[in-house]
Amino acid sequence: MTPRATFALALAAISIFAPAATSALRAQSAPAQSAETAAVAPRVFRVPPATLAALRDRIADGNFSDPALDQLRADADHALTQPPLSITDKPATPPSGDKHDYMTLAPYWWPDPAKPGGLPYIRRDGETNPEIAKIPDHQNFDTLISSSYDLALAYYLFRDESYATHAELLLRAWFLDPATRMNPNLRYAQGIRGINEGRGTGLIETRALGRVCDAVGLLAGSKAWTADDQAGLHDWFAKYLDWMRTSANGKAEAAAKNNHGTYYDVQVTTFAMFVGDTEFAKQVLRNARTKRIGVQVSPDGKQPLELVRTKSLGYSTMNLSGLFELARLSDQAGVNLWTYHTPEGGSIRRALDYLAPYVAGDKKWPYAQIALYDPRGFATLLLVAGEKYGDAHYREIALKLDPAAARDADAFLESWKPAP
Repeated sequence: MTPRATFALALAAISIFAPAATSALRAQSAPAQSAETAAVAPRVFRVPPATLAALRDRIADGNFSDPALDQLRADADHALTQPPLSITDKPATPPSGDKHDYMTLAPYWWPDPAKPGGLPYIRRDGETNPEIAKIPDHQNFDTLISSSYDLALAYYLFRDESYATHAELLLRAWFLDPATRMNPNLRYAQGIRGINEGRGTGLIETRALGRVCDAVGLLAGSKAWTADDQAGLHDWFAKYLDWMRTSANGKAEAAAKNNHGTYYDVQVTTFAMFVGDTEFAKQVLRNARTKRIGVQVSPDGKQPLELVRTKSLGYSTMNLSGLFELARLSDQAGVNLWTYHTPEGGSIRRALDYLAPYVAGDKKWPYAQIALYDPRGFATLLLVAGEKYGDAHYREIALKLDPAAARDADAFLESWKPAP
């Protein structure tokens, strides 16, 4: 029986007995705090491990709540309804003939109306070709990443084994089951019809994959997560990291100077930490001071390489988010990127301060932005910045932009501190 069929039967059974049975199971799987059940800091890379452990103990003590935890519970409950996904679900077959290979089309490339059959495709920056939705690998991978992370974080904090069990099911189907697993490469990512089968820029599509590495650390110790699961994910990420470092597509993305290079660094740093190559991770983070911040952020805080895009405010925010991710990773590696500034004055904080008045509406954005800008991602950055830089004004701006930002789990984990 396939993972999807097994899940369908299980979901049908749950629907018969929920919600009473679900509440009973949670009561059984969330034991009272004791010396024996005190939390051990998980092996994670994006958020502070000690904070997670202290928060888990605080929750177990009872009488503690927060809107961010309520949102996490709701997100994890929703993820429980997510059927297993597979890279083999797509209707198209990659050029290799193997549906286990990841495959997507370049989003900003369209048929050329002046050419027979529209080939080769031509670029229309910032305009997404709806044809990309015909191959669901990117969307499915994103869903797998977010669902497994929400489940794993909820398992760790709430000590609910049902979350761990479902996270393991999803991760096994995508990464480990021989019938449904993904091959560890993105050779055919963002192919352009009539030009190539895939390209280095496609690696941006796994920019959130580090959350799976954290999910694995959060699941350690659960009844569902086995030694074989752990070894299998370690092997998959080791192979993917090697492909990113040695393939032509990987090398091209490493050489990118804009947001693509930033997220390449985010990924290889996280994966290197996960598989135990801490020295390589530190090297990437040290180099990011000049290779990323130095190249990308001007003394006044502008990000010139993103300003040339047709969605320049969106891409400036996106790249800044990547720099925040690198800085978070630097916390775990002993390489401080939060306060680094170039000799000319460029820094992560300067880039944040440059964008803030435009996003808040105090100034009119002077560059191209052909699509509606969503400020929610920037609001989350402001919340994190408020903690990292000790400036409450950032939080004030964030909550004016998006009051719901207070429910963001990542921002909450940066700000929560155990009682002295």
